[in-house]
Amino acid sequence: MEQINFFPLWLSLKTAGISTVIVFFTGILFSYFIVRRDFWGKSVVEAIFLLPLVLPPTVVGFGLLYLFGKNGIIGRFLNDYFEFQIVFTWYGAVIASIVVSFPLMYQSATAAFKQYDRNLEKAALTMGKSRWVVFWTVSFPLAWPGLLAGLVLAFARGLGEFGATLMLAGYIPNVTDTIPLAIYFAVESGKMDEAKFWVGIIVALGFFAILWLNWWSARNMTKHRR
Repeated sequence: MEQINFFPLWLSLKTAGISTVIVFFTGILFSYFIVRRDFWGKSVVEAIFLLPLVLPPTVVGFGLLYLFGKNGIIGRFLNDYFEFQIVFTWYGAVIASIVVSFPLMYQSATAAFKQYDRNLEKAALTMGKSRWVVFWTVSFPLAWPGLLAGLVLAFARGLGEFGATLMLAGYIPNVTDTIPLAIYFAVESGKMDEAKFWVGIIVALGFFAILWLNWWSARNMTKHRR
């Protein structure tokens, strides 16, 4: 086997890490608002948030390309006013990762904010605490186990994103080649040993992320039973 270039590992960890941070906070923001508010069209908004879960990755990628491409609504604006493009850059990989991993974070956060007694929040509000303080001292700690699960799942999903990334960022060695893309094009080139290596790496990363989450959840439940 030829010497392995570890750039795909670094890029995958970077894009998945950045997208997970963004998805974590936006997922919490939108899920908390949706759970605590009733408004016309709420079901439609939720359906839009969860749509990437059921769409083929190539469809998601086409939509992103339509928005961020050179002639897209956002892409044209960025190019005309900032001389900056998303297509064929690692920023495209980050955006693709955000879009496909957001539904997992949103679902987990929504379930987390629904599972505890809201009277605890109301009690804190009657004591004169602001909603901001109540969120960080009551809501967030109570929802944390579910939020952490969403965080891990979003990271794992972002790490394994392929279809939308290929459509938006393309495959440029040492620029946009994440691990899933490296696997695909290694197989295309007949470099099976290299493909096996990257398959082992990404399977190990996903496995240990889920294993740690299960361990942490079991440990947390044990603490609460005492």
